[in-house]
Amino acid sequence: MEERHNMTAITIIGSGNMANAIATRAVQHGHTVEIMSRKTDKAQALAAQIGSGTTVGTYGAQPLGDIVFLAVLADGAVDVAKHYGDALAGRIVVETTNPFNADASGLVTSEGNSIAQQIAAAAPEGTQVLKAFNTIFQPVLASGEPLDVFFAGGNAEARARLAEFLTSLDFRPLDVGGLEMTYVLEWMGILIMGVARNSTGFNVALGAEER
Repeated sequence: MEERHNMTAITIIGSGNMANAIATRAVQHGHTVEIMSRKTDKAQALAAQIGSGTTVGTYGAQPLGDIVFLAVLADGAVDVAKHYGDALAGRIVVETTNPFNADASGLVTSEGNSIAQQIAAAAPEGTQVLKAFNTIFQPVLASGEPLDVFFAGGNAEARARLAEFLTSLDFRPLDVGGLEMTYVLEWMGILIMGVARNSTGFNVALGAEER
């Protein structure tokens, strides 16, 4: 099967460690990246650090990327999506949050009301909202190693499109299902946190092994 594209334009909303890790890996694999952040100076510094034509967009404006990664903290993610509003119409929006409680022993969300589901409810019609990367600690993601990436949300077409992009970054995409499964991924974030704290340390990632 011939690969449909060699390069994808993505937009990352956020300028912290997760934004850095995703953007760096994307440009290393030949994609183009736009960064948007409330903190324009941080976005500009990150774009300069990454290089490879990485640009800075105006926060709240229409993203250039077909795939938009929402790499912000969980408690602000829905508000960011609402701020962008119609600018996200027709886009694939991938949120990366972990809505942990104060000591990361549980979630502040409830079944049927995950962060991705809240964003999908607030987003304009035609927006496909997915969740990914929340089960990978940022330093592990930044290592550049092949990793399993669990993701869920959106429709089948959007999940296939994200899977294609993840594969291009040398990840193995693992489709968990539709939007209702994004809450399960939030609990997987708690699971990997428990493993890291009690068994392995934080240089660990969840994966699936076929037998």
